[in-house]
Amino acid sequence: MGPRSHHLSLGFLLLLSLLPECLGAEGRLAHKLFRDLFANYTSALRPVADTDQALNVTLEVTLSQIIDMDERNQVLTLYLWIRQEWTDAHLRWDPDAYGGLDAIRIPSSLVWRPDIVLYNKADAQPPASASTNVVLRHDGAVRWDAPAITRSSCRVDVSAFPFDAQRCGLTFGSWTHGGHQLDVRPRGTAASLADFVENVEWHVLGMPARRRVLTYGCCSEPYPDVTFTLLLRRRAAAYVCNLLLPCVLISLLAPLAFHLPADSGEKVSLGVTVLLALTVFQLLLAESMPPAESVPLIGKYYMATMTMVTFSTALTILIMNLHYCGPSARPVPAWARALLLGRLARGLCVRERGEPCGQSRPPESPPSPQPSDEGVHPPAVPCHEPRCLCHQEALLHHVATIANTFHSHRAAQRRHEDWKRLARVMDRFFLGIFFSMALVMSLLVLVQAL
Repeated sequence: MGPRSHHLSLGFLLLLSLLPECLGAEGRLAHKLFRDLFANYTSALRPVADTDQALNVTLEVTLSQIIDMDERNQVLTLYLWIRQEWTDAHLRWDPDAYGGLDAIRIPSSLVWRPDIVLYNKADAQPPASASTNVVLRHDGAVRWDAPAITRSSCRVDVSAFPFDAQRCGLTFGSWTHGGHQLDVRPRGTAASLADFVENVEWHVLGMPARRRVLTYGCCSEPYPDVTFTLLLRRRAAAYVCNLLLPCVLISLLAPLAFHLPADSGEKVSLGVTVLLALTVFQLLLAESMPPAESVPLIGKYYMATMTMVTFSTALTILIMNLHYCGPSARPVPAWARALLLGRLARGLCVRERGEPCGQSRPPESPPSPQPSDEGVHPPAVPCHEPRCLCHQEALLHHVATIANTFHSHRAAQRRHEDWKRLARVMDRFFLGIFFSMALVMSLLVLVQAL
């Protein structure tokens, strides 16, 4: 080992021996600075050199998480990081006099802090100050970073639920200092979303900041405040899958009651079952929605669908009465025979078996009664002649009676078939009407999700 390496080793050992003394000197300088700053300091008064001068406070908010949005109680719970910056005229020093020490961190309870609170607070608990440190610089600049869980009131408008967007404001301002004593201003034009944790129900569009100066009835001096407006849009995928799509499918199933055969006995049962299912979904929706004057969009859709199902069930009952008109019913009116059994039946392809679509059986007029042989009477006295004309006349009379009975029975059956065919025409007509209504209403609601 040469002389050069020996000198380097001695220098390194000397440096290690002086390092604790240097660190101890820095700690002693920090203690001396602390004693010098707070020897005659009080945190009860505004730290300004001139009492007529307003103290400027810069407010910065970082949104970290949306904890809860209570639509029924209209309360928004957020987790925020709040940074406040101001200048304390009584906490300044020369860094060269303290070994280049230009900043220290001390408990926030030791310095004066602005009494900035959340105006629209929805919590009964008094505001609690976070026990965090402040960063104090040599020029008197104070920076106070504190986390906070805020519960603020927010007017929730559910008229477009589940495709709604909400605007919730958080207003911060001094509780006792007016604008001539404390002036609060936002840093930047909006709150920071850099550390925001995505919410599963709400999509954050932004959080712009706006400064206002208001004069309240209690005081003559103005009071400045800063309002951060949280812009939210609901993620509607879960509500579409759980509430909207089942209702759409049920509403499209309801018109199929007109397509069921009347002899199945399930036409009215289907309508009542659909109505009960919609009522259950309506109750589930009412439990999650706040009581409000405006009815949600999905609530309007439910009410319109339930009204449509009610009318379709009532029409199904009337059409079944037409279907079960017996042979003793009156004939179908001439206008109904011409309009419904003629043109409408051809347009809706309601036909008999073996009849091609577009052609309908021509309306038949009711059969005219067969003339009875009133002038032919069987002889009162039996005739003993085997080839007497009276035997032929009696036979003709019986044949005419049988023919009239057959024609009247056939006419009754024809009337019954006409009423049944009229019921099928009405079923086909209302099937198209109500299915079109259900499809249009469902598309109008689903378009809102795009």
